[in-house]
Amino acid sequence: MSNPDALQTRAITREDKKVLSATLVGTAIEWYDFFIYAQAASLIFAPMFFAPLVDDKPGLSQLLAFVTVGISFLFRPLGAVVCGYLGDKIGRKAVLVITLILMGSATVLIGLLPSYAQIGVWAPVLLVLLRVIQGFSAGGEWGGAALMAVEHAPLNKRSWFGAFPQVGVPLGMVLATGVLLAVTLAVGREQFVEWGWRIPFLFSVVLILVGTFIRRTVEESPVFEQMQKRRKESAMPLADLLRHHRKPIVLSALTFVANNAAGYILLAFVLSYGQKSVGLSAPDVLTISTIAAAGWIVFTLLGGMLGDRIGRVRTFQLGYVLLALWAIPMWWLIDSKSHALFLLAAVGLTLPLGITYGPQAALYAELFPARVRYSGVSISYALGSILGGAFAPTIAQALMTTFNQSWTVGLYLLVLSIVSIVSVSLIKDPMGVDLNIKEVHVENLRAHPEAALRDHGVAGEPAA
Repeated sequence: MSNPDALQTRAITREDKKVLSATLVGTAIEWYDFFIYAQAASLIFAPMFFAPLVDDKPGLSQLLAFVTVGISFLFRPLGAVVCGYLGDKIGRKAVLVITLILMGSATVLIGLLPSYAQIGVWAPVLLVLLRVIQGFSAGGEWGGAALMAVEHAPLNKRSWFGAFPQVGVPLGMVLATGVLLAVTLAVGREQFVEWGWRIPFLFSVVLILVGTFIRRTVEESPVFEQMQKRRKESAMPLADLLRHHRKPIVLSALTFVANNAAGYILLAFVLSYGQKSVGLSAPDVLTISTIAAAGWIVFTLLGGMLGDRIGRVRTFQLGYVLLALWAIPMWWLIDSKSHALFLLAAVGLTLPLGITYGPQAALYAELFPARVRYSGVSISYALGSILGGAFAPTIAQALMTTFNQSWTVGLYLLVLSIVSIVSVSLIKDPMGVDLNIKEVHVENLRAHPEAALRDHGVAGEPAA
């Protein structure tokens, strides 16, 4: 009898398109919230919430603003654990709606937060608290969106489907930078710094309503529904994950570090560096950021397509070789103080960034069995974010403060590229595995293949 998953080379259906739209739009809204914080941290939050340090130690105040970006990453694993457990228990759909509402609520509250001049030390304390909530939400968001897309996908289009929630990330960046730019041009730089920066945060109310409606219209993941029908799940999927799947967690997390670091250096540090060291205006930097994010979208879709054609691992390897080659030369272009070359440097960075982002959802989903998949992909993503992007802008700022040479930031990215390419090379490409198999122990499969598959609710042979 043939494997059901192997037959999934079907045409894309109307429900498939609905899933792709929902995961893309929902993820874009979620990351809009995340990105307006990161960009506000690079442009506004140092004088707004760390005022006592601005006059005598402006570099330190900016460093602290970047630290608040990184703090939220420390709480991503908690969000991944809680949301992953719920996602493996009650389904992907419900958790996606919860994380969207949680992220949006924290964003709106940041837009209402008084400054340091108004309430003193409570301002940065409350800012950090709301940032923690954002981090918790982001920790559970990505895994659910990735699995909704990949688990609905035909076998030969998993990487392509998985690229759509990935595209939601740079799309959120386009939306965030576009709104920030529009508000800056509408109210002027002085008014933007005083009160206009709050408008993009408050705008999240509208996005919450839109995103919640869209996500509620999508059907539950078919793999999760089949999993629920087969048998009662383990009471502790997280314990099973940590007991039996530590190696794929570590390797997949390390595979992500260079990509995540490059993304946040582009998003937060390059923006700040371009304005404060290169001399570009805030509208110029935001415009360049928006164009670069558009490039990120195109190259992420390219990465998703390549993941289905040449494999997930080879696509990652290609992307990280390109990142290693571009990491240092891009800073020579940035330091030229030419608008055109600054744009070329930013867009050039999005090429390897997109190629290594497109196939990520498919790779992660195929590394873990169904019963622990949400927990597995969420925790791997969260750990990779901590090791990669959490403090990448802070490290970049520290390198500039210490050495006053921008190429040292490129060297930092080069080292992370080597770490990620070695890690992904240690993964046997799981392309084409049966996502319906919960977990088949190799010894049992070799000795009693039919019984092993039957015990896991799968008819037929494992996919090649």
